[in-house]
Amino acid sequence: MQTPSLLLVLLALCIASFAFGRQRSRHVATAAGSVHSLHSLPKHYGHLAAMWAALPALLVLVAWLALEGQVIRGLVVADLPADVQALGDSRLGLYYNQILAYAAGGMDASMMSADQLAAARDYAHYKQSSGQLKLLLVCLVAVIGALLVIVRIRPAMRARNQVESIWKGLLFACSFIAVLTTLGIVLSVLFEAVRFFHKIPVTDFLFGLQWSPQIAIRADQVGASGSFGFVPLLVGTLLISAVAMLIAVPVGLMSAIYLSEYASKQFRAVTKPILEILAGVPTVVYGFFAALTVAPFIRELGESLGLSVASESALAAGLVMGVMIIPFVMSLSDDIINAVPYSLREASLGLGATMNETIRKVLIPAALPGIVGGILLAVSRAIGETMIVVMAAGLSARLTINPLEAVTTITVQIVTLLVGDQEFDSPKTLAAFALGLVLFFVTLLLNVIALYVVRRYREQYE
Repeated sequence: MQTPSLLLVLLALCIASFAFGRQRSRHVATAAGSVHSLHSLPKHYGHLAAMWAALPALLVLVAWLALEGQVIRGLVVADLPADVQALGDSRLGLYYNQILAYAAGGMDASMMSADQLAAARDYAHYKQSSGQLKLLLVCLVAVIGALLVIVRIRPAMRARNQVESIWKGLLFACSFIAVLTTLGIVLSVLFEAVRFFHKIPVTDFLFGLQWSPQIAIRADQVGASGSFGFVPLLVGTLLISAVAMLIAVPVGLMSAIYLSEYASKQFRAVTKPILEILAGVPTVVYGFFAALTVAPFIRELGESLGLSVASESALAAGLVMGVMIIPFVMSLSDDIINAVPYSLREASLGLGATMNETIRKVLIPAALPGIVGGILLAVSRAIGETMIVVMAAGLSARLTINPLEAVTTITVQIVTLLVGDQEFDSPKTLAAFALGLVLFFVTLLLNVIALYVVRRYREQYE
């Protein structure tokens, strides 16, 4: 039986366990005099029975799925001829993959040897037997778990407390998994970055002024300098992000102020969803718009003013990226400003302050923590953007603060380095992990700064 079908069977068992558990608690309550004699409501006993049916069965199912492939492979390989078993790991893996492909219907029988056909039949038999045993074991564990609760139902049984404890444990497990996932991502990037720094000095990477990650394959190869200076990428990232923030923050914040304090309810109900639609537009569409419309317009405008503008510039990418980020700043700032207690507005206006003064001296300072959070989200969005930069700013790693020139960003280079047939152990490929590690610390620094600003100004209203 396939796993989705098995999950449906398990769901049916959980529903049945809930119904039996609740009905059993009502019978116990009737025998004890009334439902008030129960410590918990009948539904809590049903929930407890359903949880005891689901959780152990799911653990068994996960363990079975994790071990099933290895066990079946061991059984199939054990039945193969001795000369096949003596093959190396790579050749034996290829041999076994051909068996799996034939069993799945992806290969013709004429391309298979007799031993492989026999192994494919064995694999199908083991797979079928495994599915039957998996169904039997999961259902058996679910039924036993539900019965252990149902037969122990008593008026003094603290079903609600046990249900709460189980939910608390599940929530803790989810949060722990999230922490472990984050830790795993950081460690995986860190280990590969350390391998890169064994080949390229840290000082050359952090303070180098030239980025040309080309490694020579031959001794006489020309044009493969292998320069891994990080500074041009950092400057390009900050330049494009700064241009985007100069567009997104003022426009988004002032839009939020207008919608929150000046606009009518009808205008707000129509305008805010329309502005938020911009957040759902794919970034590749913004990239096309930047490359085909904005960049040529900026180049022609610059030439008319006597300026030298590259066909792909940081200004074009930053402008379009700022337009894309406006909904993030606007939506979050609008929600935060609306969350400021109305009594602060009334008090300010009652003291004779104008609406402009109330917004500048009361509402914005009170909503500053949330506004800073929205701006931080916008900055993170700008730093992590790739498609618009590729299409509108180019791939040239130039050390410049001139927004009219072509630059590139950290994320673009990460994508570029990991595309192609470059071997994984080369410094060119490992440089992507070093870039990712530095980008992680840059984002962490932004979070620390935002936290400091939030805490400092929040104290005025605590």
